[in-house]
Amino acid sequence: MGPIDSMQTTIVNIPTKRITDWNSFHDVFSDALGFPGFYGRNLNAWVDCMISIDDGSSRMSDIFVNPGELLALRIDEAPDFARRCPEQYQALVECVTFVNYCRVEVGGSPVLALLLSGREIPGT
Repeated sequence: MGPIDSMQTTIVNIPTKRITDWNSFHDVFSDALGFPGFYGRNLNAWVDCMISIDDGSSRMSDIFVNPGELLALRIDEAPDFARRCPEQYQALVECVTFVNYCRVEVGGSPVLALLLSGREIPGT
C-alpha cells in the first residue's frame, strides 16, 4: 500500500451541533452512517459497525468504502464540540483510533479518519 495521502477518501459530515448527550451521539451517528435497526447504541456497537465499514456485505452501515479506502468523519467546529461534549468527543477520538488499531493488528489497513475543522474563539 502506498502513502496514506494517495488513498481514496469518502467524507461524511457528522452534525455534532445536534449532539448534547449519549443518546443524541448515537442518534447522530446512526442517522449519518445508516447503522442497522439492531444497533446497540453503545460504544462497542459503534466500533462493531465501523470496523467493517469497507465490507458492504456486512450490512452494518448504509455507508461503506472499498477495501484500501478511507472513511473520513467530518467534524465541523470541533473545538465547540469538544468543549460542549467532552466525553463524547474523547470517545469519538478513542473509538476511531481503536478501530484502526484493531484492523492493523490483524494485518489490515486503517479505514477511518477524523477531519476536524474550526478554530478557537478568543476569550471563550
